[in-house]
Amino acid sequence: MKFTVLTLFPDIVKAFFENSIMAKAVEKEIIAYDLVNIRDFATDKHHTCDDGTYGGGAGQLLMPEPLSKALDSVNARKKYVIFVTPSGKQLTQKVAEELSHKDELVFICGRYEGIDQRIIDSYVDLELSIGDYVMSSGEVAATVVIDTVYRLVDGVIKHESLEEESYCDGLLEYPQYTHPEEWKGMKVPSVLLSGNHEEIRKWRLKKRLMKTMANRPDLIASARARGQLTEEAEKMIEEITETVFLKKQKKKRSKKSNS
Repeated sequence: MKFTVLTLFPDIVKAFFENSIMAKAVEKEIIAYDLVNIRDFATDKHHTCDDGTYGGGAGQLLMPEPLSKALDSVNARKKYVIFVTPSGKQLTQKVAEELSHKDELVFICGRYEGIDQRIIDSYVDLELSIGDYVMSSGEVAATVVIDTVYRLVDGVIKHESLEEESYCDGLLEYPQYTHPEEWKGMKVPSVLLSGNHEEIRKWRLKKRLMKTMANRPDLIASARARGQLTEEAEKMIEEITETVFLKKQKKKRSKKSNS
């Protein structure tokens, strides 16, 4: 799979491709990349790539001329082009999985107030947001998307390592532990030392459900609507809910007795 990134600051993105798992994937030729400096396609001596917006307002906008030339240089019209922007479709694990099956993704990294709408209308296949917030760096947003996608490409990470990650089946990941067995008085849960694989499986499922219910209850509702929750999981949810309710009642009684 290939990632082509159009940017005003290629050095920001370059470091991402030259380190850690990504560097190994590139070395194995599972992943390829190309960094295109938009400034190389500006026509004036100052390499100007931005200008004020029509209709007034603060901030500068990337101009269509150098950006279109940069896109044409990589034959973008025949490839899948993504513009990372806060106003785009939200990045999810499902979107990442869909993108991981593309042969090549071309990313436009915006800066300042973004890019001219005519570029979006002419070249962009997907406007994509990494969250409900605004960043000044399109480069950082693009690397977030790339990092989410490339690890799903066959051969980058072992399949079994992806099976029980957060969002893989609508739930968040369970807590994990490594050596030493005891650290600063905190011990690894005994079930994980038991060697009983069935009890470990149940413990992990329960912990996934507890974490998802606490941090992302919306994911429980979505998984239920899609039929992803097993009868076992539903029973555990009932038990967890009852336990939480009883703890709250006990806390209320304790407060009343101390008042």
